[in-house]
Amino acid sequence: MARPRGIALLSPRADRDIDQQFEYLAIAGGLALARRFLGQLRKTLHSLLDNPKQGSPRTLSDATLASMRVWPVQGFRRHLIYYLPAEKGINVIRILHAARDIERLFDEL
Repeated sequence: MARPRGIALLSPRADRDIDQQFEYLAIAGGLALARRFLGQLRKTLHSLLDNPKQGSPRTLSDATLASMRVWPVQGFRRHLIYYLPAEKGINVIRILHAARDIERLFDEL
């Protein structure tokens, strides 16, 4: 497999989101499920680095997030990566479950 071009920069909130999802999945479904989530997240981020425009545009009230895109984690379709395409990769803003109140969570940024 070819190495993706660019780098995925995680915001502090995205990093916490990953920790929280890992913990939740480990408790709810076991450590193997939580580890599988991390592996699939890594694969999905590599895919986004290869094609940053593949995510769907997501409009939010914050003008600094005007170019925000969203893409599901492979195999975890309800876990969504919110990111901004960047010159040398992507900036991951949040990684959230689709059932969350997305607008409210982004208003807290």
